[in-house]
Amino acid sequence: MIEKNVSQGIISTYFSKLEKNLELDVAIVGGGPSGIVAAYYLAKAGKKVALFDRKISPGGGMWGGAMMFNQIVVQKEALDIIKEFDINYEQYNDDLFVMDSVESTSALLYKAVHAGATVFNCYSVEDVVFKDDKVSGVVVNWTPVLREGLHVDPLNIMAKCVVDGTGHDSEMCKTVARKNGIRLATDTGDVIGERSLDVVTGENEVVNGTKEIYPGLYVCGMAASAVSGTPRMGPIFGGMLLSGKKVAELILERQMAKD
Repeated sequence: MIEKNVSQGIISTYFSKLEKNLELDVAIVGGGPSGIVAAYYLAKAGKKVALFDRKISPGGGMWGGAMMFNQIVVQKEALDIIKEFDINYEQYNDDLFVMDSVESTSALLYKAVHAGATVFNCYSVEDVVFKDDKVSGVVVNWTPVLREGLHVDPLNIMAKCVVDGTGHDSEMCKTVARKNGIRLATDTGDVIGERSLDVVTGENEVVNGTKEIYPGLYVCGMAASAVSGTPRMGPIFGGMLLSGKKVAELILERQMAKD
């Protein structure tokens, strides 16, 4: 009967998808714009990459624009990425371009999935796999399980490297430092915490701070700002996009060197 077939189709194909992603080249934690862009470029390069986001709709803060005005701004340095994702834009002045936040976020997700990335929504990454003094995977659970405080054990997904794209909270970096007594590649050896808004400095430093923060653990987007203690930048998203592309390039360079 069709009722059974509907359920059976969802269950069988979902578990097949999950099983195929139990071992990854790259696990990206957090589905904001930098994480999605990273997923796109990694998948485009032929890497097996999955993105895990705790919300039902990945995309981070890009959906809402600024104060729910669903427009975002990107500076000219990131315009090539906008063009690659086929996003409509309008030039506002010599250096700034404006686009619809809903179209932009939708386009990022569409292109990432069509490049070969897998997106898992409603997943919370509660821990990492830490083996031989290296981050080697993620520990995942359903978001509602953690929100309700239910005592339900998670699942493990192995990965050659993990990207912390969790935004302002920089959750993976905090977890790795706190649980394993290690020093991150920051001035203090820990998560410093983001500073108050400064658009120019924030945009530059979010790209500069995109790096391997500990063996097997990379950081991008607002998580990079929070980890390194640089300013936030508000609803200008060029730095986010450039950070996502940079972290993908760093991972590809590192994995090519190992191969």
